[in-house]
Amino acid sequence: MPRLLGVDIPNEKKVAISLTYIYGVGPRVAREVCVKNSIDPDKSARDLDEDELSRLSTMLERDYTVEGPLRRQLSQNINRLREVKCYRGMRHRSSLPVRGQRTRTNARTRKGPRKTVAGKKGVKDLR
Repeated sequence: MPRLLGVDIPNEKKVAISLTYIYGVGPRVAREVCVKNSIDPDKSARDLDEDELSRLSTMLERDYTVEGPLRRQLSQNINRLREVKCYRGMRHRSSLPVRGQRTRTNARTRKGPRKTVAGKKGVKDLR
């Protein structure tokens, strides 16, 4: 498995697809990087030689924000919102949806598993 920027990219896939395993590199950027480095995007990743790998890694590090620096930048942006105590920062802090989604139902990914409230009695229990 070729290794770029600390990420193992899969051997059996094409170069353009394999590059998308790097955080911050999507399909468009992957094709763009291949074209700029004159690497065939349809070539298998196992066929890349050391020279091509080094060209890819230097270009990704130099021209794009990927992997560690991108993750750090995103976390700093969220921390800034929290410190300023703006609406979005408060939503991040209380782990609720940030972008205006409803929370009465359908917010389980952000809110976590249901917390059942005990003590509610139904109509059948009153008889």
